[in-house]
Amino acid sequence: MTVNAHLEELHCLPAYDFPRRGEPDEQSTLPEPESVAWRLAVDPDGGESFEECWKRFLETVDPAGVRALVIGQWGEAGDEDCAPVIELVTAARDRLTGLVAVFLGDLVARETEISWIQQADVTPLLEAFPALEELGVRGGDGLAFPAVRHERLRTLAFESGGLPAQVVRGVAASELPALRWLEMWLGVPEYGGDWTVEDIAPLLEADRFPELRHLGLQNTEVQDELAARVAKAPVVPRLTSLSLSMGTLTDTGAEALLEGRSLTHLQLLDLHHHYLSDAMTTRLRAALEPHGVEVDLDEQEEPEEDSEGIWRYAAVTE
Repeated sequence: MTVNAHLEELHCLPAYDFPRRGEPDEQSTLPEPESVAWRLAVDPDGGESFEECWKRFLETVDPAGVRALVIGQWGEAGDEDCAPVIELVTAARDRLTGLVAVFLGDLVARETEISWIQQADVTPLLEAFPALEELGVRGGDGLAFPAVRHERLRTLAFESGGLPAQVVRGVAASELPALRWLEMWLGVPEYGGDWTVEDIAPLLEADRFPELRHLGLQNTEVQDELAARVAKAPVVPRLTSLSLSMGTLTDTGAEALLEGRSLTHLQLLDLHHHYLSDAMTTRLRAALEPHGVEVDLDEQEEPEEDSEGIWRYAAVTE
């Protein structure tokens, strides 16, 4: 599986493509600045640089009204990292006074593979915008997230085929008192996911993020081991939704979940893209659905077998 569709919304606002230079609708009436999530992207072969696009955006749309930004292709994504883009956005902090949400790296497979997206240190966005409530990032190559303190951030999401260990550690060491939603596509070692299960452990503490209600530890080849850790985690009782999806979860991991802390208080247990048996999916539904828990068991995968062994795969890697 790859990421094949651009974001449709951000911060409950529909995504709207800021017209590229020379497009027929460039001079058309644009929506009110606060009514959409503005997606900015350039064609690397189209002649306009991202800096030129950004300047045109600030001259065309009242930046004080902008609430959400979706940053798409900024150049040759496999060769150019996003540091200059972050610098442009943060340099406009005094003009983007209403900004509350940013998604960085809204690229899909036809533009580049997720593991080829060149990221950078994204924490300057948090430092520049103390009112930011939502930050999403796609791509793990070059990504950095040193520990920060931010009072308002409610949603933090990383989509990657391999999340660097220092990002996991940086998040775990951060002070984010308002954080309610934490989503991590942790990925695999072959694509930069050099984290360990021990790096995850601080995220499972009860008081690490006191407002946390959703935890997603997704897209790994060690989903059973993660499930065993999560099953006993102090953070579980405060959650309303839990995702261990997109990975190689088998009956072993699901058994650990059933034997661990009660999950009957959850609204959603998301396990989609898994390697569970039919018998185990029946057990999970019987244990949780009578308590009102939605259990997502879509994408039941079958392991592949050859002369070298049995193979199970995370959903999004390259």
